[in-house]
Amino acid sequence: MEQKEIIDQFPILKRQINGKRLVYLDNAATTQKPDRVIRALRQYYEEHNANIHRGLHTLSNEATELYEGAHEKCAKFINANNMQEVIFTRNTTESINLVAYAWGRKFLKKGDVVVITGMEHHSNIVPWQMLVKELGIRLEWVPVIDEGEGKGHLDMEELKRIISVNSNHIKLVSIVHVSNVLGTVNPIKDIIDITHNAGAIAMIDAAQSAARIKLDVKALDVDFLAFSSHKMYGPTGIGVLYGKKDLLESMNPWMCGGDMIRRVSRDDYSLNELPWKFEAGTPNIADGSVLSEAIDFIEEVGFDYIQKHEKDLISYAYDNLADIDDITIFGPGGSDRLGVISFYLNGVHAHDLATLLNEDGVAVRAGHHCAMPLHLQFGIAATARISFAVYNTRDDVDVFIKSLKDAKKRFI
Repeated sequence: MEQKEIIDQFPILKRQINGKRLVYLDNAATTQKPDRVIRALRQYYEEHNANIHRGLHTLSNEATELYEGAHEKCAKFINANNMQEVIFTRNTTESINLVAYAWGRKFLKKGDVVVITGMEHHSNIVPWQMLVKELGIRLEWVPVIDEGEGKGHLDMEELKRIISVNSNHIKLVSIVHVSNVLGTVNPIKDIIDITHNAGAIAMIDAAQSAARIKLDVKALDVDFLAFSSHKMYGPTGIGVLYGKKDLLESMNPWMCGGDMIRRVSRDDYSLNELPWKFEAGTPNIADGSVLSEAIDFIEEVGFDYIQKHEKDLISYAYDNLADIDDITIFGPGGSDRLGVISFYLNGVHAHDLATLLNEDGVAVRAGHHCAMPLHLQFGIAATARISFAVYNTRDDVDVFIKSLKDAKKRFI
């Protein structure tokens, strides 16, 4: 597929902002949607809208087929055994919280250790901090190297030391695959193997990797894996939690109501089969069904093309940023990251910078990116972040760099 063919599939890119062409560089927060996703969502509401399961009429059967079909396609996308291992949630945040609530509150006890890292999103920090307060578990942090050859990477020796010292208490290692601030691609297979050798289970936050890296849960041997539709060209409001079947079966539901039960009497209840056991109430049927179209788009473009294209953009943007005085770039070098570049224009708040860039139609993210502990390590409150998708081009980078230089003249 040619680059122009890809761009032409995204109608929002034809918008103008303040009279300028939209340059959308906020893809780590949410990606734009191709025509096929937008059309499928409209078609669902125009032709198939009904509640799923138990309905004997045509619309209900069609909606059920679409929704269950999306589970099956998602299972195939990550090479899960079947759709029983694929639970639809609202987002990656809810997926991680589901594990913390339904697995953590059942199986963790005082003194048990959960290991996370210094580059985690708040979604993979706060749920475990709550269990520290509620259950008395301990939270161990793997540090991020902030200088030298390993800059922006995890201290793997410290990870091994933490696991060795706490070998009798480690229960879970929960780690991000690709940092939403640094763009670091963590060696998750090695970490999963180290975790299993310690007798613990591993969870991966794949929010930033699912649209960029082919995920194979069997090859990884990962226990839990979470990602979001809206970061992979699909609708908002749909997240995915993969879990090994035996783990999911051992967990209690975290919400109760319709569809998560098989039978209810005045005295007792019996739970539904997976994945419905964890999908209480009327789900987000339309957006969940349309996730199939986003997966089809990614697979048609191909992971090889996506990675090659984004790595080229990252390297090109990194080199151009590095040539600007008073710019500090966080994380590893341009050839050693994926998806995002976070930076700081010395003396200028990231929010002010983002506001000026928006005047030129350039959309970037500014703030702590739900990674406050990492920014505390940097000693600053906020960074500006550019992040790429398959529809971005070097021309987008050029517009961004020119706008950034113009903004710098106004501040410094």
